Amino acid sequence: MQQISNTIFCDDRIIGMQLSSRLMPNPYYEYPYLLIENFLPQFLCDSIVEYAFNSSQAEQAKVKTTLLNAVVNPSVDESIRKTVIHKLPEVLLAEYDKSFKKHQQKIEDFFSLPLTTASLVQVLEYTKGDFYIKHADDSNEVLDEKGETVGFVQVAPLRKISTVLFASSHDESGADERHFSGGELLFNYLFDAQGNPVKFYPKAGDMLVFPSNPIYSHEVLPVREGYRLSMVQWHNAILP
Repeated sequence: MQQISNTIFCDDRIIGMQLSSRLMPNPYYEYPYLLIENFLPQFLCDSIVEYAFNSSQAEQAKVKTTLLNAVVNPSVDESIRKTVIHKLPEVLLAEYDKSFKKHQQKIEDFFSLPLTTASLVQVLEYTKGDFYIKHADDSNEVLDEKGETVGFVQVAPLRKISTVLFASSHDESGADERHFSGGELLFNYLFDAQGNPVKFYPKAGDMLVFPSNPIYSHEVLPVREGYRLSMVQWHNAILP
């Protein structure tokens, strides 16, 4: 394994691959990703959860498939991604945007680059049994006949930075519309000093920020109980 920050290591095979993007933060940071706690206050998280939980208007989330003139052509595939996507009212999206502008400089400083355009926010609901298998946000994985990873094909080059804001909290002791068990965010190729894969157990209001490239491939483990709601966005940036 190769050390990529003070506390985190990466799988040698992935580090050694030719990748279209290898954006990485300063290797002297404690972690190679940025956690912003209390990105949104609890009352706003509760409002977002309440709206989505009681909304009957949602559609199946899609996965990226092909690239046409730098535009991803998505499709539904529940063997890869089983979740639904909500549309929030403008008043709640405005609160999210206001908070993002407040924290944008911190994100840009951490990754040493200016953010430019961004995708629309995806509000993703995971309930019991929902999941998202291993994937990179900017690329599709290439497998050999044995199912081993042999490379990646970039299909979403405008994605440089990924942000995930959690509106509900991980809690193994109980689950309701504001908590969930299971559903951890797992980085597939990142490990701690003991060789344990990096898992993220979020609380409402946390935002996790990381590069969109294959080094940060990740998955959402199946939700066991409760209600996992997150707001996901992808950002373009001017690379150094």
